[in-house]
Amino acid sequence: MSYNLMNNIDYKVGIYIRLSREDEEKESYEESESVQNQRTLLMQYLTQNKLNFVAEYVDDGVSGTSFDRPSFNRMIADIEAGKINMVVTKDLSRLGRDYIMSGYYTEKYFPEHSIRFIAILDNIDTAFDSSNNDIAPFKSILNEMYAKDISKKINSVLQSKRDLGQYLGTAPYRL
Repeated sequence: MSYNLMNNIDYKVGIYIRLSREDEEKESYEESESVQNQRTLLMQYLTQNKLNFVAEYVDDGVSGTSFDRPSFNRMIADIEAGKINMVVTKDLSRLGRDYIMSGYYTEKYFPEHSIRFIAILDNIDTAFDSSNNDIAPFKSILNEMYAKDISKKINSVLQSKRDLGQYLGTAPYRL
């Protein structure tokens, strides 16, 4: 077990990885490259900071606009069970793209459950009083706006193709 001298807390870390369908299309491979890259970044961070890895939670191909995600729900259950007391993500958008729910978890749920939250690339670490933590709600708003913007663009392209009579689906076939 790793011991963090700064906070006198033995951190049991869960890493959370998420990739939506819009971020990258999965094809015949089992796991997207972005998920693998996130895992590598997170595990390097844990190693460099001598943190105790306990569990991995991966929602591959799941939108961040909803917090009803299988692995996210499993992570919350593990928090409730005391299995983990620290959550690390690549950035705040991997936690979610709904700014109200992201704020709920980072500002209310995690503190109430004594969970340290780190978003590596956003330099957010709730163990420290930092201006990066203060700006997190604004980053969450931008993350949600990004998700809405992408959705509008995709719908616009689909509507344009419909208007032109172009085929939008895949034909069913048998092998």
